[in-house]
Amino acid sequence: MTTTRTLGSGSAALEVSQQGLGCMGMSEFYGQGDDAESTATIQRALELGVTLLDTADMYGPFVNEELVGRAIKGRRDQVVLATKFGNKRGPGGERLGIDGSPGYVRQACEASLQRLGVDHIDLYYQHRVDPDVPVEDTWGAMSELVQQGKVRYLGISEAGADSIRRAHAVHPVTALQSEWSLWTRDIEGEILETCRELNVGLVPFGTLGRGLLTGRITAGTTFGEGDMRGIFPRFQQGHIEHNLSIVDKLAELARGYDLAPGQLAQAWVQNQGEDVVPIPGTRWRSYLDENLAAAEVVLTAEQLAEIEQVASGVSGHRYPESFAKDAGR
Repeated sequence: MTTTRTLGSGSAALEVSQQGLGCMGMSEFYGQGDDAESTATIQRALELGVTLLDTADMYGPFVNEELVGRAIKGRRDQVVLATKFGNKRGPGGERLGIDGSPGYVRQACEASLQRLGVDHIDLYYQHRVDPDVPVEDTWGAMSELVQQGKVRYLGISEAGADSIRRAHAVHPVTALQSEWSLWTRDIEGEILETCRELNVGLVPFGTLGRGLLTGRITAGTTFGEGDMRGIFPRFQQGHIEHNLSIVDKLAELARGYDLAPGQLAQAWVQNQGEDVVPIPGTRWRSYLDENLAAAEVVLTAEQLAEIEQVASGVSGHRYPESFAKDAGR
């Protein structure tokens, strides 16, 4: 992959590959991991020109950063390394809430640097906005990390338009990371307009509908222990039957483009603008190759509209209530 895109602008401009790699599922949330295959997938991505690798301290928890750190050892100069803080967890995986306090910002950054085995983080995200700490306080501490050379650029994840503006007033925001796909279009409207007004880049995750848009999931699919899709509404009886009927229509449309269903979904996201850098996640090299091939697909406005029409009407919320309350602040 030789094509690059730029997240942010001016002093906040960061050049990355046109598609990144989300590493979360290598360690948690999608069932049992395979560190050897995950490492091979990360290294394959680097060989194919992917530069943006995305992780977070809470994935695992903690072990995903260690996995990524091991995989890029000796290749640091090939990587734009992104990680996140703020979704606080204990050593047993227990969720301890959202923490955007300045002291925790500094503590979390030091811990991530150690786990990753690096001396700086290229793109450091506030993972979720803390309702009890002003964004200005959090971003003041994050800006200090940039001044100290521990972090190069700053981002924010699953934030609302007002929080993005307030953060940007303290320190330029390079990127917003939020879920964005054919089936999750919540950011379209005020959030997307705010990012483009401020020249904030967009880093969508969940671009394949957590696997549903690939066509590899059926109504009889069961999700094993540790796979969060077992509790997500769109995968539940009463929703999944309708959603799979949409996937069938997308698959038929994809055949007309000589693409797999997941590639069509990925290409739709990839074609939303030059400021968009998706980070589809996979632990498998074969799926990595499939995702990267979709980055080269160019769609016309008419084709994009046709795809959107076929994909409309998804059934069920994207998150269960316990997850949803922390997104979009």
